[in-house]
Amino acid sequence: MSQPTLRRVVTLPFLIFYGVGTMVGCGFYALMGKVVGIAGMAAPIAFGFCGLLALLTALSFAELSSRFPVSMGSARYMYEGFASIRLSTVTGWLVILSGVVSAAALAVASVGFLGDMWTIDPVLAIIIIVAAMVAVAAWGIGPSIAVVSLITTIEVAALLYVFGANLDGLSHLPERWPELLALDSPFEFGWIGVLAGAFLAFYAMIGFEDMVTLAEEVKSVRHTLPIAIVVSILLTTLLYIMVSLVAVLSLDLDTLALSATPMAELVREQGHIASIALWSVSLMTGINGALVQLVMAARVAYGMAQRNQAPGWLGSISPHTRTPVHATLGIGAVTLALALLFPLTTLAKITSAILLLVFAGVNLALWRIKRANPDVAGAGPRYPRWVPMTGFAVSLLVLLFQGWYELG
Repeated sequence: MSQPTLRRVVTLPFLIFYGVGTMVGCGFYALMGKVVGIAGMAAPIAFGFCGLLALLTALSFAELSSRFPVSMGSARYMYEGFASIRLSTVTGWLVILSGVVSAAALAVASVGFLGDMWTIDPVLAIIIIVAAMVAVAAWGIGPSIAVVSLITTIEVAALLYVFGANLDGLSHLPERWPELLALDSPFEFGWIGVLAGAFLAFYAMIGFEDMVTLAEEVKSVRHTLPIAIVVSILLTTLLYIMVSLVAVLSLDLDTLALSATPMAELVREQGHIASIALWSVSLMTGINGALVQLVMAARVAYGMAQRNQAPGWLGSISPHTRTPVHATLGIGAVTLALALLFPLTTLAKITSAILLLVFAGVNLALWRIKRANPDVAGAGPRYPRWVPMTGFAVSLLVLLFQGWYELG
């Protein structure tokens, strides 16, 4: 009897929803205030900078996904670039680790949102949230994408509502725009604060790399996946800049920096119902993001098992749900352990550091691939070689800067 395979059911609109859903979510809802606490009035610049960094690497992922449309994602790209099984395996496990740590961070953030409203047992809440996400992820890619798409629609609509509710703040932009340069920021010291804020904000941008792990479940993958990656990055970056701009112009920076639910804070003057609604959406973003990360990590593990780079049981596909159910359960168990052991900020920084290291490697891999095989007439996008080289250099510089900043 033949081994069950993944089902190609994902179309461009759903994939864009999925991509935006991997980025627009708990990372922004929970961390925008903390970014303001570091970058001050320059928070919109910090979000714009991390969006540019993400776009440089996203272009590399877009081309690579058209060249090698497989669920292994970064691990396969590293193998193609360096012809090293060992390097590919290490990269695959780093990607899985980033997904697990990120899912744990989002579970912790969700519990923080719950704690703002009720007195809860955080351990029990984490267990329930992780178990629920594992159940949905194991159920099937169709239901998972449907849940992600629904919650993404709600959370994007909520951010647009926050922007509209604080639109009057833009009237102060003509006289306050010099403050956005952060040269007199009361929180950090000038552009160092902007860069540090951008590193933390980068956690709110990660997720586009998860899209390539659905390659074996996407229709017309060589064209659909690259378009969805770039569109998702552009939409997300624009939305973050818009909302963070009205936020710093409309609300006291100390209030934003200290709030666990800054979105709810931004609509407090709209009434109790609006605050409750934004709190509810904030909670959903955490659950949505955790689901996306679980789906991604399980599929990378599945892809690696198919190439004998991970234990064989991780490559098992359920004949009923057509999902890598064993990988999903294993990923869920590790996620639960990390969520119970570490706080949100630590998990977010670890995730960003791991992914920046992976991004540097993937960009360099594409640079090498293009030198050996330009494939100018191939299906999908083909970018100049300076694009992946720039992505490599910027990813490495940001990672080194953050190491210096943390140690200093």
